[in-house]
Amino acid sequence: MLLRLPIAGITLGALSGCEGMYSTLDPAGPAARNIATLWWVMLGGATFIFGLVMILLLLSFTRRKGAGGEARQLRIWVIGLGLVFPLAVLGALFACGLVIGERLLARADPEVTRVSAEARSWAWSFAYEDAPGQRTEGVLHIPAGRPVDVAITTADVIHSFWVPRLAGKLDAIPGRVNVLRIEADLPGTYRGLSAEFSGAGYGGFTFQVTAHDAAGWDAFLEDARR
Repeated sequence: MLLRLPIAGITLGALSGCEGMYSTLDPAGPAARNIATLWWVMLGGATFIFGLVMILLLLSFTRRKGAGGEARQLRIWVIGLGLVFPLAVLGALFACGLVIGERLLARADPEVTRVSAEARSWAWSFAYEDAPGQRTEGVLHIPAGRPVDVAITTADVIHSFWVPRLAGKLDAIPGRVNVLRIEADLPGTYRGLSAEFSGAGYGGFTFQVTAHDAAGWDAFLEDARR
């Protein structure tokens, strides 16, 4: 009991800091929300298992063995709590992971906007299918409220494209194009970074995603076509 209060305080204090431009627990789009949901489910499952283990540990010091209870103890502790319980919890977490992972796939969508991202040490260059010939450096422009497929590659070594508040991360691999679907609920500015150690200087390897409302997106495309 004495340990619960400081542990709870530390946990709440840590979670209160889970906001900001690089926080995966402050989602601003459907993909990021699915990832945050999976994180919370896994945290809940881990907390539940941890709590049970602590209870069992306490019981092991306080309960006394009953006469002729060896078979019963075997059923409860080894089969029930040692096999059935962890398999049930892990099975539920696995099923949840599969369902949420399925939602993250980039499926065909008539509303999708396609852009490309090319990494190099230490900059990102972005191109737009709706504005051929237009390229931006360090800033990716997208429409808010619409899915965006980002075709990711690199001109040199492996990098990693990650906008924590909009989606998960995906590696940029030389000679390959990997597609990541992102979406911003609202217009605004979101920060991205490379999450792959790729040499001295990678710590400042960041970029910006600017999500426009409908009028702002049309204006961006019109300016790009001039």
